[in-house]
Amino acid sequence: MAHLSIAALQLELNIEDNLSLIENEIRAVLKRFPFVQMVVLPELCTYGPNPDLAVRMPGEVENCFRSLASEHQVWLIPGSIFERSEAKIYNTAPVINPAGEVVARYRKQYPFCPFEKGVSAGDQFVVFDVPGIGRLGVIICYDMWFPEMTRALAWMGAEAVICPTLTNTVDRNVELAMAQSNAVTNQLYFLNVNSAGRMGFGRSVFVGPDGIVIHQASSSREIITVEVDFDRVRRVRERGSFGLTQTLKSFRDHPVDFPQYRHAMGDPGAFGKLGALAIPEKEPL
Repeated sequence: MAHLSIAALQLELNIEDNLSLIENEIRAVLKRFPFVQMVVLPELCTYGPNPDLAVRMPGEVENCFRSLASEHQVWLIPGSIFERSEAKIYNTAPVINPAGEVVARYRKQYPFCPFEKGVSAGDQFVVFDVPGIGRLGVIICYDMWFPEMTRALAWMGAEAVICPTLTNTVDRNVELAMAQSNAVTNQLYFLNVNSAGRMGFGRSVFVGPDGIVIHQASSSREIITVEVDFDRVRRVRERGSFGLTQTLKSFRDHPVDFPQYRHAMGDPGAFGKLGALAIPEKEPL
């Protein structure tokens, strides 16, 4: 049986240095729930959404999380942190294994433009294997609004997707629907973990490979323990969601040519008429 027990930490955080608080929360969770094999935190939870606080990776902050993972023998995705790399800043989520090794760093490919200023886009998809159990992928927040992102991870073999997020805007309901859609159209588990308190609106969500919401959190602090059943993913993909829709097989086998993806940058089609990507101006009263 291929199961993975995950604790998602929907914490009430301030827009400041939260590193010590997060370390204490991780230790407390693993003491209370010793069966947990992976801990996941929200986007930008360590220092908040201020690019001026970007850190180097590898570096001291990442090493703190590496030590925690090694000490407790767990997988750890400590949300994301603004990473300074040469002259650029990325929104980066490290993936740390139980030996304290960084097995991947995912850089958010869709910064929340035009609002998330000064942050560069990553260009690599990330999947990683939990040996003997299954393959997971990572995206960050706004990435989930682009269905191609989760589909690419599924194509790379991901059976579950971890999506740290930081949402404190009115569109949280829409993101909950997207979590369901990303899960069912790719027949995988989708875990979207948000901050609470001053940082975010909470309402983290865990969705199964048939699109059923397994758990939706409240808007306040909540420690969410869930289990990914990789055998369930494989059965759904083989027999179909509810024994009906074999989505990935249909996508694989149907000879549809999507011309919009061939030369999207050179030929944006009707999207070319949408104007510049900019913050809307105030309209006159």
